[in-house]
Amino acid sequence: MVMAFDYWMRYGIEQGFCGPPVCETHDGTPTSEWEAAALQDGAELCIHVIRPYVSLEHKAAVEEYHPPSTWRDDWSNQ
Repeated sequence: MVMAFDYWMRYGIEQGFCGPPVCETHDGTPTSEWEAAALQDGAELCIHVIRPYVSLEHKAAVEEYHPPSTWRDDWSNQ
């Protein structure tokens, strides 16, 4: 079954798999107090981010400019 993005996102939030979407530029990276302190002290924590695209053209432009966006494309091997 293929889920629409809105349903998939709502399901993830309701199940506690993720928080709601926020704007990293304006809202900052969602962290716990411990993570914020560790980052302030120079720790290199991985905080995973998903980037919703507004169109296929937007997807192509982001992926062209940001190579890490395609580094993990082959999810079948994970």
